[in-house]
Order: sequence, then C-alpha cells, then structure tokens
Amino acid sequence: MTDDRSRIPEFYRLSVEERVRAVHERGLLTGSDFRALATGKHTLELDAADKMIENVVGVMGLPLGLGMNLRVNGKRYVVPMAIEEPSVVAALSSASKLIGENGGFETEATDPILIGQIQVVNVPDIETAKQALRDRRQEIVSLANSLHPKMVARGGGAQDIELFVHPLPSSGKPMLVVHLLVDTRDAMGANLVNGMCEGVASLIESITGGEVFLRILSNLNDRALVRANCRIPVAALSGRGYSGEEARDGIIVAGEFAAVDPYRAATHNKGIMNGIDPIAIATGNDWRAIEAGAHAFAARSGRYSSLTKWWADEDGNLCGSLEMPLKVGTVGSAVESNPTAALNMRLLSVESATELAQVMAAAGLAQNFAAIRALATEGIQKGHMTLHARSVVTAAGAPAEIFDEVLERLILSGEIKVWKAQEIIEEIANPVVPSGREGKRELEKQDKFGVGYGKVVILGEHAVVYGRHAIAAPVPMTIRALVEDCDDGIHFLIPRWGVEFQLSPNASQRRGFEMSAGVMLDELGLSGRAMRIEVFPEVPRSMGLGGSAAMAVAIVRAIDKHFSLGLDDAEVNRLAFEAEKVAHGSPSGIDNTLACYGKPLVFRSGTPPLVEPLNIKTPIPMVIGMTGYEGLTAKTVGRVSAAWQQDRKLYERIFDQIDALVLRGVQAIQDEDLVTLGELMNVCHGMLNALQVSTPELEQLVDIARENGALGAKLTGGGGGGSIIALCDGDSSSVVNAIRAAGYQAIRVDLGADLNGT
Repeated sequence: MTDDRSRIPEFYRLSVEERVRAVHERGLLTGSDFRALATGKHTLELDAADKMIENVVGVMGLPLGLGMNLRVNGKRYVVPMAIEEPSVVAALSSASKLIGENGGFETEATDPILIGQIQVVNVPDIETAKQALRDRRQEIVSLANSLHPKMVARGGGAQDIELFVHPLPSSGKPMLVVHLLVDTRDAMGANLVNGMCEGVASLIESITGGEVFLRILSNLNDRALVRANCRIPVAALSGRGYSGEEARDGIIVAGEFAAVDPYRAATHNKGIMNGIDPIAIATGNDWRAIEAGAHAFAARSGRYSSLTKWWADEDGNLCGSLEMPLKVGTVGSAVESNPTAALNMRLLSVESATELAQVMAAAGLAQNFAAIRALATEGIQKGHMTLHARSVVTAAGAPAEIFDEVLERLILSGEIKVWKAQEIIEEIANPVVPSGREGKRELEKQDKFGVGYGKVVILGEHAVVYGRHAIAAPVPMTIRALVEDCDDGIHFLIPRWGVEFQLSPNASQRRGFEMSAGVMLDELGLSGRAMRIEVFPEVPRSMGLGGSAAMAVAIVRAIDKHFSLGLDDAEVNRLAFEAEKVAHGSPSGIDNTLACYGKPLVFRSGTPPLVEPLNIKTPIPMVIGMTGYEGLTAKTVGRVSAAWQQDRKLYERIFDQIDALVLRGVQAIQDEDLVTLGELMNVCHGMLNALQVSTPELEQLVDIARENGALGAKLTGGGGGGSIIALCDGDSSSVVNAIRAAGYQAIRVDLGADLNGT
C-alpha cells in the first residue's frame, strides 16, 4: 500500500479476530474477504482439491500470518505468509520495521524470462547445426509464438534462442542444447514454455539433422533476476547490549562466513527462503521451483555460496544486497483455483508478477538480516523461548484444556524439551501432593511469585474517572509474575499470550507494555539491572477484568521479592497506577487498587482517592460472560472524554446519575437485596450504552443473561468489547449454559468470597 494503512501498531498482541477486523478497518480487506476470514470459509474445499491433483483424500492447512511493515520502492505492503515455523513472521515484521524507518528496500528486476531447453543428440555436425539455428532464429521464435498468440498480445512470448554444447558423460559425444527464452509476463509459465518447446522440436530436428530428446523448462531462471538492497544507519543497529558498530561488524562477519563456506551458506540461504517461500505458498506460486532456482544460482560459480552480501559503506552504514532468480506468477489456475491464494493476492495488492517478485526478494533480504543479526548478537534461540516452547508442548500432545498450564510449567522448569512437557502432562493428569524436601522447594518457588488480582466493576465504570463512586470486587483469577536473574538485558515472557520481548534501554523506543514496564523499573531504579520477568496470567487480556493492572501489581511484587526492596502495599499500588497511566491515559485508579488489595471496595478517584472496604456479608453469585473481542480501555476512555469535552453539562448529569446508582447499590449490597442490585445494574448498563462504550456482542450477552433468569446484567470495565457480569439468584447454570451455547465464554464467580483462604 502507498500509505500507512499497512502500519498496525501492536498487531501481534491482538487476537486473531481483532487482527482480521483491524486489517478490514484499514481497507486492506474487502467485505467479502473479511467475512471469509472471520468465518473460516476461505480455505480450499475438498471438491476443488480433488480437481487439482490425483488421489485426493483431504486438505492440509498451514498457519497464515501477515508480515507487517515491509516497504519496497517507497510502497508499503502487508505480506501474507503461509508457514508453520515459529518466529519467521515476527522476525520479518521486526526487520522490515527497522529497515522501513531507514528508507526501506530498493529493488529492481529484469524481464520475467523463462528458459525452455531442447536437447538435441546425434547431431552430424555441431558447428554447422549451430550456424543453421542462428540463421533461422526468427523462424523458430515465430513458430513458438504462433502457439501462444495471446501471450504475444500481452507483450510477452518467445524472445530469442541460445545455444550450448555439452559432452554426454556416457559416450563423450557432444549434444546440442537450445535455450528458448520466453517472456511469460504475469504467468508462472511452466506449461506455456513446455508447450513451446514441444512445438518447435520438429523444426529444430530438421534444421540440425539431429534427434530431439528432452523438451522442458529450466528452473534455473537466471534470466529472471531480482535484486534487493537496503542501507541501515549504524546508530539504528544498537540495542540488546550491543553498540551499533558491534552489531554491524558481527553481521558482516556472519555474511562473510556464508560467502566462503558452503555448509554455512546452505543454512544462510535457507533463512532467506524463510522469507520468500511462505509468500510463494500464500500466493499459489511454485515454491519448489523457486527453491531449485535459488540454490542452483547460489552454486553457479562451481561452489555453493551466499545469495546475499553485507558490507559497510564509506559512512559506516550497514548495507545489504540480494540477487537471485525469482520467477513467479499472479495469474493462472494455481492462483485462481485456491480461494485463499486469491484472497492473499488481493491483500498484497501487487500489479504484476515482477512487483510480486520484488516484494518477495525484499522479504528474503529482511529475513536474512533478522537471522544473522540474531546470530551475531544474542543468538538465534534467545528471544524465541515462548514460540519454541509452544511448539514443544504441541509436539508433546498436550490437550487443549491444559495447554497453557503445560506451557507455563515447561518454561518455569527451564527444560524446553518434549520429554519434559510429556512429564508435566502426566503430572497434571495424575496430581500428587509434594512432600518432604520436594514439597518445601515447591512452596519456596511459589513464595517468589508476585500476585495481582483480576476484578469486576459492579457499578460505576467511566463515571469513576470523573470523580464519582464505583463498586468493584476481586474475582478468583490472578496474574502471577516471577523475576529471575539473567546474563544481560531485561527480558519479558508471557507464555500464555505468546509475548516475548527485551526492554529497549531507550525509553523513546518503547511501545505498548514496554512503556508501562519501563515506568515501573525506572521508578525503582532497576532499568539497568539484568533480569527475566515471566508472567503467568489467569486473567484474560483486554476483557474488562483488570488484566493490565493485575499484571503491573504482580510484576512490582515479583521485583520486590527478588531484589528484597521491602515495598509496602501502598507503594506497590502507586507504582501500578503509574503503569496504568501509561497504558490507559487517564485511569481512575480503581483497577490497580483492587489488583493490589484484592478486597471488595467502594472507590472514588481524587488526590488522595477515597477507598472504603465494602462488606459483602454473603458472597454474591455472578456470571462473567466474555465476548472474546478485546476491548481497549484507552480507546473507550478517550471516546467518552471527547464527548464530555463537547458537552460537559450533559455528561456531568449522566455521571451524577451513575453515581446515584452506585450509592444505592452499596445500600442494596448491605441489605443483601439482590433484586434491587440487579435492577440497578440494568439501568447502569443502559447509561453505559448511551456513552457508546457497548458493542453488539456485549448487548447480545446482556440479553442472553436476562432471558435466562439473571436478575441484572451489564458490561464491566472499559467496554468496547470485553465482558459482562450477570447477577444470579441461586442456580446460575442456565445463564452459563446459554452464554456458552451462543459461542462465548462464561464462568461462575462468587463476589466477596475470600480469595486468600484466610
């Protein structure tokens, strides 16, 4: 794309549904393509597959990801990639972002020429035959073009012939090989070129007096070359504990290793193809032909070598280049018969096969940069523990219902091996209570965790930001964090969410959760200390259940325990609030306060805030229904703020009305009057809907809950997605079952129950 629609910050942190929606909202997907992806109806049907190859018994899927940030010749692309290997899509996106910020990739390509080979043996006189073929070159080319006039009309077709002589190893006799050079334009062209070779075979036999044997294309497409280049200022390479000069020189040395050693070059070039093959597969191109051509080209000198070069220019910048044959197509049955390939071509939005080849070459160079930068600095495995661990847990056969628990235990064990994952699966299936020394070690490890509590707001969200009261209570879902020493840098892992990154030492370069975490570490004076922070969430992210605040509290407490800082709850709460300000802009402080203290409370923002314990005599039965769509609190808070700025008088009245509901709700809870509390929740939800923070999914959940016996139901938290709470009187199973039957998640909680067992 030519604009920044292809730039979607924090794309990797979104759920699958949110990614599809984000791409659609930026105009990168048509409405029909959006619906196809959202419903899973874009994949190849079995009947269609049966018409493509022989003996079909099924259709095999591959993960389809989007490489972000790729900038080629000034144009920005979102790149579809079909691949099963972890870290490839993330590495491409990261490298493309860095290179894109420094000018992007410059590419060029020759005409898309395919080579057809006609083998002629038993030629009476080689030199006479060669001269005769040259004299009748135009006749041969014209005959070939007569077989495919439509290709000629599109500006392509046979262009020329080339002649080569090779000895036959079996007899030592010479054979003549005629190369027919064919411009196939936007088609892959294999069948077209094979047909032309067949069509001119008889004419070549008559001209040479020999016998034509093989007539077939070559996949060494060295007449369809693509070149990609990039230049990265040395200052942009610094980070991860390395100076820009160290990173640059390490990359150059790694590139030189591949240039002279074929054993290294094979893996080096495989990394390049990690960027190219997934795009070829996603767009219906013949990745096997591309691989064959690339590796043959890498060995053209007689010794297999690297396809890329890395060097420093006179200004000290890191420069990289890639040259390779790359013949692809954007039209033809392979693209048109597979609906996913056709969708991906529309998403990629290239205008020709040459443009597609240039995008693929840039992706190959970006992937090569990412791989050797990692090798030359922190190592290829470091920074991908979570992705690797997920693959290991999958290989171990962990059932879906315990996958996340196995993953977290595996990472905690430090043994990222299939046997260890299988051992953990067995432990979960057949739990035993640890005793003696083993039990003591388990308790000691648990004591090192920092804990933050999830929450629901019973009444008062959004109005609480403007100095009104709110009622909130913790839920039996926590976020735990553990801090351990490491060799260098500050590393964050959230295995359950597939998040792993290293905190940038430059505060201005931090994004998303990096900014929140950086604020806490800066406040504690620990930004320069090496550590690994592992986070284990039970609270789902962006579901209106206080996940970000619970994480902040858990991390601060884990840091406190690891470094023996002696922080009290008030200081933990203050630091978490600073992190919440970064995450949400103008939070009320209720989330971090609840996450820290883990008790039901009445809260009013201010300096200082009003925090009063809420005595819930008998636990209140609630159902939490989750839409699965992430709600961004900062977005909904900003929307309400913008509306308030435009008409403060109106919105102040709404906030006052919500405040009145909260105060009546406090009394209803004290009186154990659930009917009144339910009515107040219903009215409050209507006001939140008027504030435009509800969504169709939230409205559906609220309706389902009320229709199935809930006394009251409302959204909880920031809205814009996320969750609802439904107040039940007695048995809540009908509400839970109805929500689940509609395709959403639901859990039963008792608000006010002691979560600490004290």
